[in-house]
Amino acid sequence: MVNQSFWQGKRVFLTGHTGFKGAWLSLWLSQLGAKVTGYALDPATTPNLFELLQLNKVVDSHIGDINDAANLFRVLDEANPDIVIHMAAQPFVGESYRDPVGTFQTNIVGTVNLLEAIRKANQKGAKIKVVLNVTTDKCYENVESIWGYRETDPLGGKDPYSVSKACSELVTKSYRDSFFHPLKIAEHGVAIASARAGNVIGGGDWSSERLIPQCIDSLMANKPIFLRRPNAIRPWQHVVEPLSGYLQLVEKLYEEGAAYTSAWNFGPDFADCRPVREIVEKLISIWGGQLKLEKYEQPLYPESDLLLLDCTKSKSQLSWHPVWRVDQAIEKIVEWHRAYEKNEDMLKISIQQLEQFMLDQNVRCHSHG
Repeated sequence: MVNQSFWQGKRVFLTGHTGFKGAWLSLWLSQLGAKVTGYALDPATTPNLFELLQLNKVVDSHIGDINDAANLFRVLDEANPDIVIHMAAQPFVGESYRDPVGTFQTNIVGTVNLLEAIRKANQKGAKIKVVLNVTTDKCYENVESIWGYRETDPLGGKDPYSVSKACSELVTKSYRDSFFHPLKIAEHGVAIASARAGNVIGGGDWSSERLIPQCIDSLMANKPIFLRRPNAIRPWQHVVEPLSGYLQLVEKLYEEGAAYTSAWNFGPDFADCRPVREIVEKLISIWGGQLKLEKYEQPLYPESDLLLLDCTKSKSQLSWHPVWRVDQAIEKIVEWHRAYEKNEDMLKISIQQLEQFMLDQNVRCHSHG
């Protein structure tokens, strides 16, 4: 489980802090007592979680492009962090078909820019100890196996997004092997790893390209929900699940270094890898709607029908385990957006959900030894 005392006063440089996952992580880190410097583009949607929770009050927020190497280095250098968590990305498969060049630039060269900035900062005397590159479960060469992918399985992909994330993993490995080798950690002082998460869902996501925001928009507007691939099976999990894994992994990297400098999967148990249609029907049931599900006549772009993660490594070596089943995750989403509809204090609601997760994580940890 996450160790709150570890994070007190830690200086964290977080790229992508204005995004959906980044905003949740910014909130959590600030609640844990970390000093967060964020570097990202402006929030991509209106409304958005970062502004709604007024996270600029607790994060030293810098609006900038990961492709602007000089500005990135300047902000990183001034922040003088202990820990770097890289989440800035072009995160959508659909957008990668519309803008493959921009996707490759941001997700590959952006990773290079950050790792190079870290290397140069430490050469100047900085003491960055931990680097975590957050990628995706889509970085694997997906042959639609009924077995979950393990961290040692081949990287790959077909669409530009998946390939760009596989390349980001290879860039991370290259920098680890070339400049931050685990066997020379006493010399360079940097423990670097990557994290691959499943499909995240949660309150405060307004992206038109993600399933849950599309469904909530349809429910609130009383219009049909169009599904791209209703029978596709995905590893669904509440956004705080992988975030807890990232935090636990960073703690291990900081305290024990070389033993944890590799790739790590963070996904749900196989029982929560469900078809899209089932997730939507559950959301409608909890929300209380009676909406028609319709399928797109023509697929917008090619997509796989099956994607599973094997998280045995994270469970056995990090003692990380999923806490909320997918039904609970959907209940939390409905609770969050119902509160938003009523114009309630969403910072308070979000903190309450984080605190409930940590309580549940504590109970699960002690009940399973």
